[in-house]
Amino acid sequence: MTIKLEYPEGATPLDPNEIGGLRHKHLTTQGQLDELEHANITSGFRWLARTRRSDILTDDFAVELHRRLFGDVWDWAGSFRKTGKNIGVDPVQIGVQLRGLMDDAQYWADHKTYPPIEAAVRLHHRMVFIHPFPNGNGRHARIMADVVLDKIYGTAPIDWTAGSDLQKMNERRVAYIAALKAADAHDIGPLFAFVGLAPVAAQ
Repeated sequence: MTIKLEYPEGATPLDPNEIGGLRHKHLTTQGQLDELEHANITSGFRWLARTRRSDILTDDFAVELHRRLFGDVWDWAGSFRKTGKNIGVDPVQIGVQLRGLMDDAQYWADHKTYPPIEAAVRLHHRMVFIHPFPNGNGRHARIMADVVLDKIYGTAPIDWTAGSDLQKMNERRVAYIAALKAADAHDIGPLFAFVGLAPVAAQ
């Protein structure tokens, strides 16, 4: 029996081959999938709490993080997507673009180019824009940004949800998607505002 997936606005639809990568063939509903992914992400957070890796701003760490967050559910977790989507760079450019982003983020950290939260938001946006994986990119990018704030800058994580579920359609998700689209058009101000940065930081 095939699982029936629901895609809120801005989500990345999976193609049949990617859906075939589901490790739990008995699942039939989005709710069942959400529960398993939530458990997997919780396990990923436990791994993050234990890890002593220092190479946070590398493409290798970004890939490993995705695998840890989603690998119990999807067999393609931690593997770059091979197909075009409704968002993201051409699949052949993913590796180069992701490495370039990590190099830039390391430069920002080394040279204090931006305040910590601004650096994390910029990293988050570019990672979502690249869209390296078949699915889970938004959650992965938000967690990656928070990991960077914690382990690179020693500061608190961003309150992305403000008490809402960004996986469901609601006002918070609508604002989030609109802010990402504005950033795609080179106006990152709405995304700064979304995470509570003062407007002056958007200049």
